[in-house]
Amino acid sequence: MKLDTLLAEKLIQINAIKLQPDSPFTWATGWQSPIYTDLRMTLSYPEVRNLIKVEMARLIMENFGDAEVVAGIATGAIAHGALVADSLAMPFVYVRSTPKDHGLENLIEGDIKPGQKVVLIEDQLSTGNNCMKCLNTVREAGGIVLGVVVIFDYQFSQAAKALKRAKLPVITLTNFDTMLDVAIDSCNITSADAEALQHWHNEPENWAPAGFDAVD
Repeated sequence: MKLDTLLAEKLIQINAIKLQPDSPFTWATGWQSPIYTDLRMTLSYPEVRNLIKVEMARLIMENFGDAEVVAGIATGAIAHGALVADSLAMPFVYVRSTPKDHGLENLIEGDIKPGQKVVLIEDQLSTGNNCMKCLNTVREAGGIVLGVVVIFDYQFSQAAKALKRAKLPVITLTNFDTMLDVAIDSCNITSADAEALQHWHNEPENWAPAGFDAVD
């Protein structure tokens, strides 16, 4: 079984991905969403946690072999980034999208030296806004960002376009399309649910569940 399919299957099994077209979640963006991902859940399952760690480390070695620092994007990717850095015996930092409101008000926790080559670790890629903020923070600190490795990619066009403009290579372990195929094949959702998920994915900012008016 391919990695993306295997991981999507496991994420659904442990409820790290939840699908509720009839009872949607509200994202921080204000969007109504039939899907919610909580990839911190994977930390409670050693088999899944180890799969993610091993595959992320492998992808870094294969694609960014001269990386010197692993940077987890706060907060969801901090633990995963630390695990990957440890397996590669590399320095680890984590990057905030906004500074702390006390103490040193750091955006980067840890030490990045100017000129060091950095790989970002992100748990999920949706709008891409958080990733872009952290990319710019590392670049402003003098780090050379080689790319970002993501556990789950929602495959939104706005994120893909933004990261392409920023010349940031993106490598993902699994994604929305694969997850949807797995959910359908395993009978986790009905055909109507699958259609609702696809409609949401096409226009997430305006989607609403059946029986509700779309967002203006």
